[in-house]
Amino acid sequence: MKERQKDLKFLTEEEYWKLQIFFANVIQALGEHLKLRQQVIATATVYFKRFYARYSLRSIDPVLMAPTCVFLASKVEEFGVVSNTRLISASTSVLKTRFSYAFPKEFPYRMNHDCCLIVYHPYRPLLQYVQDMGQEDMLLPLAWRIVNDTYRTDLCLMYPPFMIALACLHVACVVQQKDARQWFAELSVDMEKILEIIRVILKLYDLWKSFDDRKEMAAILNKMPKPKPPPNSEGEQGPNGSQNSNYSQS
Repeated sequence: MKERQKDLKFLTEEEYWKLQIFFANVIQALGEHLKLRQQVIATATVYFKRFYARYSLRSIDPVLMAPTCVFLASKVEEFGVVSNTRLISASTSVLKTRFSYAFPKEFPYRMNHDCCLIVYHPYRPLLQYVQDMGQEDMLLPLAWRIVNDTYRTDLCLMYPPFMIALACLHVACVVQQKDARQWFAELSVDMEKILEIIRVILKLYDLWKSFDDRKEMAAILNKMPKPKPPPNSEGEQGPNGSQNSNYSQS
């Protein structure tokens, strides 16, 4: 994630994390508006994070990348075709109604993506673990929500899905006061790694609890490094009086 170090010249670690929370919320809201399955939304969030693990925020505006990832995830997960027109309309609607405090300008849209498309999620192993524990009704709803929340962190880039599932299940057991120490002790898994994931989850909730995006996001987005704006639609006049092309040639 060396490209992130370039972004951290403009943003603090905490501000960068708040950006992650915010754009995960944007993807979630857009997916819900389009009535997509949660797994499609989760896949879109992973694509978003994979891209910015390799590229700076300056390379592509995240407000453009978020719907691009939703579009791609809907195809890869075979949910059905989300047309460009419907996606743009949904993005405009969501940004205007849910996030207008952060995006005062009109929504510009283009597609650009360069990431691996294969994604494995914690949902399936989580379901298997809860069924094995025999506590599906008690633990699954809360553990599932915690898995959803982990997509506001980098955990999906750093740990395998089964470990994230176990960490979320562990947190759910603590919250529901379910003694599962014996069940976890019988697992052939590095519990130190599970505890690392749990610490990140708890840090997320601690930060999220004090994060007022309506008050903070406009300033954070203003600090965020941004791509160079493209030439205007009329074309720009060059030094010899000729019109420059609106698109750079590759």
